[in-house]
Amino acid sequence: MLHRRDRCVSKRSIFVGSKGARRRPPRKLKSHLNFKGLAPTVRDGAEPAELLARVIKVAGEQGIVSGMAGRYATALFELALEDGAVDAVRTDLERFDALVADSADLARLVRSPVFTAEEQAKALTAVLDKAGISGISAQFLKVVTSNRRLFAVRDMIRGYRALVARHKGEVTAQVTLAESPSAAHLAALKAALTAMAKKDVQIDVKVDPAIIGGLVVKLGSRMVDSSLRTKLNAIKHAMKEVS
Repeated sequence: MLHRRDRCVSKRSIFVGSKGARRRPPRKLKSHLNFKGLAPTVRDGAEPAELLARVIKVAGEQGIVSGMAGRYATALFELALEDGAVDAVRTDLERFDALVADSADLARLVRSPVFTAEEQAKALTAVLDKAGISGISAQFLKVVTSNRRLFAVRDMIRGYRALVARHKGEVTAQVTLAESPSAAHLAALKAALTAMAKKDVQIDVKVDPAIIGGLVVKLGSRMVDSSLRTKLNAIKHAMKEVS
């Protein structure tokens, strides 16, 4: 059986238009890239700062930019760094990420394999134009779409955000909540995490109703887990030990 091999590409060459026109000669990446065809309140009756004080366990630190999504994020970060557009790209990507989070239709367009690359590209172009997202960020999202990797775009954005935080000496906290947090809760979380880390903390929020209540925070190697599901599982485990 024959398998198509992924080709080595440059940071610049992955951001060319559909017709292949380039603005500048491409510079080669140091590594190969696999581009295969690319408000409610927190439950549990406690304020976020109080919940954060309940450190349950410490987990091993994992790479923030691993896998396919990490390679895309790294290529984008290197290009944005060269062009002095790191913050502008982060702002654009976060705006797009918020649109996906807030729109069920856009989320379906991003995740569903039933749409062709052409259909996704047409819809994406309209979304980017309406949101005012252009330049490197728009080109990146279009390449991801044409390469049939749009389903992983939120992981790519998360990876890019983590790379920027590392570059700036910030700490990225991955926060999982049962419900969308209010602005007040986000401010309280940021303040509590900043005090804990003794560094500026950027918050990456994920909503997962499966945790039932409370919140789960990964801050570097620390896992702060005070979700109701974790408590129930702990109780269930303790009951099995007794029986």
